[in-house]
Amino acid sequence: MQSWLYLAGAIFLEIAGTTSMKLSEGFTRTIPSIFIFVFYALSFTALTMALKRIDVSVAYAIWSGVGTALIVIIGAVHFREPMTLIKVVSVGMIIIGVVGLNITGIKH
Repeated sequence: MQSWLYLAGAIFLEIAGTTSMKLSEGFTRTIPSIFIFVFYALSFTALTMALKRIDVSVAYAIWSGVGTALIVIIGAVHFREPMTLIKVVSVGMIIIGVVGLNITGIKH
């Protein structure tokens, strides 16, 4: 259970790092630029801790897939990026892929 909490933390920190990239405006804003490195370092640390008990294929798929899906939502809501049908379908396929990898990663 603790590994899944580490994975959730890694996802949250990855999202914070990616959002900081946008807010840094190409490294022209100091604080968001610093946060990129802080959040990603903490995210990789948490992901590494999660990998103690979760298969790398499953953990990485969840980390990147959930992070991507949530960044699409943040982009649309906070940064007013257009939400097109192709984006919605693409995120849906990412989620299906993550679920599929998670199902195959269950140990019997």
